[in-house]
Parts: sequence; structure tokens; C-alpha cells
Amino acid sequence: MGSVLPLLALRAFTEAGRRGSLKAAAEVLGVTPGAVSQQIRVLEQRLNVSLFVRERYGVQLSEAGARIHPNLVRAFDQIEHAVSVLEAASKQQTLTVSTVASFAASWLVPRLGAFSALHPEIEVRVEASSKLADLQRDGVDVAIRHGLGVYPGLQVERLMAPVLVPVASPSLLTQGPAIRKPADCLKYTLLHDSDRADWALWLQAHGVEAVDAALRGPGFEEDLLLLRAAAAGQGIALVQDTHAQEYLDEGRLVVALNKRWPARFAYYLVSKPGAMRRPAVQAFSEWVRAQAASPARASAASSR
Repeated sequence: MGSVLPLLALRAFTEAGRRGSLKAAAEVLGVTPGAVSQQIRVLEQRLNVSLFVRERYGVQLSEAGARIHPNLVRAFDQIEHAVSVLEAASKQQTLTVSTVASFAASWLVPRLGAFSALHPEIEVRVEASSKLADLQRDGVDVAIRHGLGVYPGLQVERLMAPVLVPVASPSLLTQGPAIRKPADCLKYTLLHDSDRADWALWLQAHGVEAVDAALRGPGFEEDLLLLRAAAAGQGIALVQDTHAQEYLDEGRLVVALNKRWPARFAYYLVSKPGAMRRPAVQAFSEWVRAQAASPARASAASSR
């Protein structure tokens, strides 16, 4: 046949052979029956053989046509499959989100299934680390950062401001002294985060003066460790409501005293300038804003 295959003619022959009709093949290919007939004649002249037996109500494969038709059907099916795989891959969008591990585990990851159900075409990669990601260099599309909102050169939007709430194991509180006022927390071991400042600020905000709370009790680098220590009955932890919610829902922790206090830092949605023009970034940003502002979260916070 030479080095150049007459693909149009081969496709016309394959579809006509599948359907036993030039008209039906023309409808599939989006051309006229005459064009299909002409392509088949080109192929027959190229091969110097008749591929069809013309009948009154259609066409039937000749002996020669029947020998090559199955292989051509498989070949075109493979081509169509390969193209469909490529199209699916091009439609799949990857989104890389960076945030701290405690927020990813307690707030973001449990909700991601809902986002994937809404946007199955977007594949989300979560990078959870205490290290601050460089959006310009690290290939991160959007970050959820915990801080004061000062991120020069980036697009910044405030998402939510958590509150601090004292939590403890139910068994610890059952066995220990009653907690009726903030000062009663000092009867227990206080569990701290890494900078050990929250307990002192919380106690002072609720009228407990001259306490050396920053020096009492163990400290933990991550809120996840802080929560686990509290759930194990090691003391009372002062943690963000967003981080403690799963433990509270499951009954592993309870609120020791319904005295909330705003955390020093808020959560911010951070992206590179112009990133919102990407449909995947825009879709995720709209979704996470709605999640942060959801009535369920607001009512949960106000009940503590």
C-alpha cells in the first residue's frame, strides 16, 4: 500500500462494513453517501480488489473485505480509545493547596469529599506542612494560611477567625474537681501549644490575674498533638474551635468551660496575582469561602 495510508478511505470502509450501509456510514462520519462511496472506490483501486458486494438494500463485505475488516475495526477502536483518554486527561485539572497539618486534618480534609462531588474534574493535592510554602516557587495554586494576613505580593482574603475553647477528656473532668469559673482550670494540668502564650491570655481575659500559666504543663508543636494529649486525659487544652470540632462531635473531648476567646490569628485564603482566572482555583476558592461562612460552623461556634 505504500508508506502513506489512506485513512479517510479506511475509515469509510470500516464504518460501511460495520453497518452494511453507505448511508448509515455517512451519517456517522458526517459526510454524504456519495463521499463514502468515493472513498471506498479509492481504497479498492489502491488494493486492486473489491471490498463490498453491492446489494439492493445496502452493501455486504466481499471475501477480501471480510478478511481485513475485523483488524481495521480493532485499530479504529484503539485510536478512539486513545483519543478519549487524552481528552479526559486534558479536562482533568490539578489543584495544589497548601496549609498547616492541623487545619488540613481537622477542617479541610473532612470536607474535601463534598468539593470533589461538585467538581469531579478537579484533582486536589493537599500539602500539609508547618513550613510556609512559596507560592511563586513551589507550584502551589492556593494556600490557607494562619496568621495576621500580611503576605506581600500575594492576593489575600480573610476566611475565618477561630475562637479558643478549653477542652478535656470527659473522664478527666468526671474524676477531677468541678470547673465553674476560669480559675478552676488551674486545678488541672494545662496543655500548651508551642509558644505557650494562649493560656495566660485566656485567663487574664477572664479576670484571672497573676498566674504563671505559661510555665505550667507540657507544650506541643502541633494542635493535633495537643488534642490527642487532651483526649488521653493528660490535662486541659486551649485550642481552636475548628481543630477541636471532630473530637467534640465524637465525644472524645468535651468543652470544660463555655468561655470562648478570639484567637490571635485568623485564616486567610492566599493566592498568586491572577491565579483566580484559572477555573480550578476560582471553583475551590468559592467553595472554601462558602464552607468558612456556613451556618453549621457559625452555630457550632456560638454554642460553646
